[in-house]
Order: sequence, then C-alpha cells, then structure tokens
Amino acid sequence: MRQKQLLLDTHIILWMIMGDERLSQKARDLIKENLGSIYYSIASMWEVQIKYALKKLPISGIEFMHYCEQSGYHKLTIDDSHVIELAGLKRDESAPAHNDPFDRILLSQAKAEGFTFLTHDPFFRAYNEPCLVEA
Repeated sequence: MRQKQLLLDTHIILWMIMGDERLSQKARDLIKENLGSIYYSIASMWEVQIKYALKKLPISGIEFMHYCEQSGYHKLTIDDSHVIELAGLKRDESAPAHNDPFDRILLSQAKAEGFTFLTHDPFFRAYNEPCLVEA
C-alpha cells in the first residue's frame, strides 16, 4: 500500500501530545499507516507559540517542534506557492465565516504540495477540497 503524505492540523498534533481522547481511531490509524510521510507546518509551531504566550496552551512552539521531530515528522516551511494557493481556496457561500489565518495557510500548503490534510475541524468542510480528510 502506497503511503500518503499527510499534513497534520495543529490540533491533531496537540491531541497526540496531550493524549486527548478526541483524537479519533481513524486519525491514529492514518498516522500509523503513513509514518515516514507525516508533515507538520511551521505555521502550526507559530500558532502554538502564540497560544502559549497567551497562556492558552501548556506547551511552547519549541516543545511542539521537538515532539514533531522526535516523532519523525517532517517540517514544512511556508513558501510563495503556499501563499499563492490561498487565492484558490473557495468556500461555500452559505458557510459560516472562517477567520483563522493559520487554518487557511495549512490547507493551502497541503493543496500546493499535493498532501492530504488531516483535520477534525468542521469549518474545513465548506472548502470542498479533495486534499481534506476529516478525522
């Protein structure tokens, strides 16, 4: 079976770190099946660091990065193709507002790289992107 290249949403990694029960068996299986082809975004590290500084998370961006590195995940930096891809993201007109810039850059990174984006966030449903997998 060919491995998928997975980009993990920030909360998926945080749930793994914290042993959160909200991490579905589907997500666990996908991650296990695709070890060696798992990516985390520098945008997630940035998001975690901001939330840590605001005292909304118990771990820093550096701790987040160390967890990802120790787990064998590959770091995905942000480049111009990812930013350009933002313009191509379309949402259903009737969808509720989705004002999280971290979410949008993560989705555009996955789309630009041809990765599968693993998330649990229902806001992504309205994008109807083939790279999305909801766990």
